[in-house]
Amino acid sequence: MRNKRLKLCALFLLAMLAPLMARAENPGNSPGPSEIKPPLGIPLDVWAYFIPKDSPLTPQKVELGRKLFFDARLSADGRISCATCHDPKFGFADSKPVAEGIGGRRGARNTPTILNAMFNASQFWDGRADSLDAQAVMPLINADEMGNRSLEEVVERIKRIAEYSGQFEEVFNRPVTIEDVGKAIASYERTLVSGNSAFDRYIAGDRAALSDSASRGLGLFRGKGRCSICHNFNLSFPFLTDQNYRNTGIAANNPAFNDLTAAALQVARTGATPERLAALGKQKGAADLGRFLITGNALDIGAFRTPSLRNVELTAPYFHDGSAATLLDVVRYYARGGNESPSRDWELHAVALTEAEQQDLVEFLKSLTGDEAKNGSR
Repeated sequence: MRNKRLKLCALFLLAMLAPLMARAENPGNSPGPSEIKPPLGIPLDVWAYFIPKDSPLTPQKVELGRKLFFDARLSADGRISCATCHDPKFGFADSKPVAEGIGGRRGARNTPTILNAMFNASQFWDGRADSLDAQAVMPLINADEMGNRSLEEVVERIKRIAEYSGQFEEVFNRPVTIEDVGKAIASYERTLVSGNSAFDRYIAGDRAALSDSASRGLGLFRGKGRCSICHNFNLSFPFLTDQNYRNTGIAANNPAFNDLTAAALQVARTGATPERLAALGKQKGAADLGRFLITGNALDIGAFRTPSLRNVELTAPYFHDGSAATLLDVVRYYARGGNESPSRDWELHAVALTEAEQQDLVEFLKSLTGDEAKNGSR
């Protein structure tokens, strides 16, 4: 737990230092500040800091990644692309309780948006991928997603597509590799940056940008509602998330969660080896153990990444299990203090909010929708 907190502290410190660090010479032929214009509310220097030094963005790499992202030929049956679950029309999510992949197979968790995902400390609800590059290739061999038997199978299929062979040579100066597939898709995803919301215009000085209801909601969000404890905001890292993992009681929707918790505690006490965690993860409903299946730390049982609230209006249903149909359902859940659950976050408790106050909070959350996201930009 201590190492995780140090990592998060370092991330926020680096974000705050980014304006100084980004003044270093721009590497290679990556776009310079004059070519990149992140939307209002997303500082250019922060965006630039999160571009990997060993994978600078180029127009050619981004275009290759875009084509791969929307190409269903990357799946085993030729019907599922990255965009199947990360659809621009739904804020790069999919509007379903849980993801649906090859052959209509249902996953165990709700599809998170990839808008602004480049700023996440790690990827997926449980943080099992440290980077966008790593995340991009994992669904390719997930049996419930794109269904390929191996990454080598994907590489060989791409090699047989003439247009891709030429593009990989042009962008990476070598034949197709799975590492470069991940880098290309991640490069496209790093252009999916969303800001320019009513909230951003309000912060920039336009006090008329928020309705009276949304303005009251902002006050509740930062005060009585206690929302900003987890979904905090500052100008150096304006994504309304603490980048942490928390058990907010949602996993208790699973009737077997108490039994799963007991099994997880036994594993934690007697040695949480990768093999034992993998075996536990195969039990029915075990996906609700969340971050524990990655760390083996008992404090992570039922814990999931705090998502950014930007564009949350577009990504219903909500929570890792898709159990909340509307934003009002989310607000009501937290107002009543959530579900009782072992290891539930100690900062979560009931808040006395009137119906009018809950509606005001919803209006504020809607003010976080960026113009680019509303337009379903690709």
